[in-house]
Amino acid sequence: MTILYEELFKNIPSKVGDLVRDVKSGRIGLPDLQRPFVWQDSKVRELFDSMLRGYPIGYIMLWESPTNYESKKNSIGSNDKTYVEAKELVIDGQQRLTALVASMYGVKIVDKNFAEHEIRISFNPLTREFAVFTSALEKAPEWISKVSDVFLAKENNTISTLRRRYIRELNESREKKDMDRLTDAEEDLIENNINALLNLTDYSLPTLEISYDAPEEDVADIFVRVNSGGQSLNENNFIQTLISVYENSTNDCINQFCKESRIPRDGTSYNNILAVEPSHLIRMAVGLGFRRARLRYAYMLLRGKDLDTGKYSSEERQKNLDTFKAALEKVMNLNNWHSFLNIIGEAGYINKNQISAKNAVIFSYILYLIARYDFNVTAMQLKNIISKWFFMGTVTSFYTDSTESTVEKQFADLRSIKNAEELITYLEETISARFSDDYFNITLPNELNSASANSPAWNAYIASQIVLNTPMLFSTSQLAKYFVPGASGSKNAIDKHHIFPKHYLTQLGYTTDRDRNQIANYTYLDYATNIDISDNAPEFYVAKYRNKLGEDDYKKSCAEHALPINFAELDYMEFLRQRRILMAKVIKQAYLKLCQQ
Repeated sequence: MTILYEELFKNIPSKVGDLVRDVKSGRIGLPDLQRPFVWQDSKVRELFDSMLRGYPIGYIMLWESPTNYESKKNSIGSNDKTYVEAKELVIDGQQRLTALVASMYGVKIVDKNFAEHEIRISFNPLTREFAVFTSALEKAPEWISKVSDVFLAKENNTISTLRRRYIRELNESREKKDMDRLTDAEEDLIENNINALLNLTDYSLPTLEISYDAPEEDVADIFVRVNSGGQSLNENNFIQTLISVYENSTNDCINQFCKESRIPRDGTSYNNILAVEPSHLIRMAVGLGFRRARLRYAYMLLRGKDLDTGKYSSEERQKNLDTFKAALEKVMNLNNWHSFLNIIGEAGYINKNQISAKNAVIFSYILYLIARYDFNVTAMQLKNIISKWFFMGTVTSFYTDSTESTVEKQFADLRSIKNAEELITYLEETISARFSDDYFNITLPNELNSASANSPAWNAYIASQIVLNTPMLFSTSQLAKYFVPGASGSKNAIDKHHIFPKHYLTQLGYTTDRDRNQIANYTYLDYATNIDISDNAPEFYVAKYRNKLGEDDYKKSCAEHALPINFAELDYMEFLRQRRILMAKVIKQAYLKLCQQ
């Protein structure tokens, strides 16, 4: 028979108890239980219910390690591990195994917001029901509030004590309610159902093992494609799996940095621009340490592959991990991080709502670190060139399309650069090439022809007004101060308002949001001004504010907000056309100001 394909895996008969034991010992490399867990507790309840009913719950996919593993002590979550290096890594089924280990043995995990959490699933031995723990169930004598109590009692040889206590407390409760005590049949049922729960360790869980010599590209492709647990996976998840298994302390540092980026507190990674994810830090460290944008190279390196010889070794893996950790140390240095974020602020980007592409932050930060550490660019030079680079990169969507290819080309260009002067010249020339006259006069006005709420062109316009210290329309208050988080409390002190009000446009026959919500029809107003203008026609409210401000201040306000002087008298479509041109000029004006710093 002709073999038309080659299987990369083999079937391994496995039981839940064996898999959980191997995870706890470290023989199976499950990403640290302190890695963000995305399942809801209700899904864990469904997992137990399906197992007890004998339903299938999917499968587990492992990847055989290319190196021998040693018997040493380490830790995963709050468990002791026997093996310092895993024999197999979990490629698919991470959430299921994490749910089982955590809920069966009371190991705390962290949720997607990096808050510590205990998965507590309750069990009713009379009805064989599972439920998500609540304080009411904890007080209900019919329920064992945590299944972990049962599994830990079995492990500690105290299961008989647990069963007798459960029966005694349930009988006491029944007596208080003038109910009959448990019958012998009910006590037998309780014992049988508790044993059925414990026997879930014998539940057969199909397991596939991918051979250690399977190409990383294929394994990563499998990792991304498989989705039996309902979680969307990507290459960053794959790399984090390798890091959390091979270098758990590094993984802890990554998660701590990410957690602190969300909590307003001095001396942490908190910022107003980006809630950092582990994937962001991995991208940054790989780019800085290995000059690689394509992550497929990263997981080869982190698994111990010499890219020249194609051979694996623990020495090569350790060398590459050391390189990764050294780069990560620079990435997570708070002085570096906050200095870079201050530079972004200089470019007018001071709020996360202004960032339409997170890659602009990630890869601009890599460039900042390369300039600082590899080319010794001074602090003043960094401020000047990186603020312009970020402004250009965000406005022109430099890091949006084919990002990895774009950055790989840039890394290739940097190999021929020898010093700070050459680097700055290279970046200046790249900026000038993209910020041509045609871009500002033709391309950018066309990009402003959009109704997208998160358009890079709109965000660039707002950033430009911040750079230019522009007050809000018909106001003396600086726009920038309203973008500082927390300044407005629970009610926005600033609103995005239609210059030609939406209701007014509907009356004119413009019935689609595509027409009415053009970004050229928007401006920010303070709350009081927004209420005052309401749905009034432009000729009505403009006359009022023109008289209030005086002619000179009115014209100045129009210029600052890219408004034709007679905009209230224009046909709506003509108004949009003219304003797009003026908005592009405001963006160019802001860029020229950055050039003068």
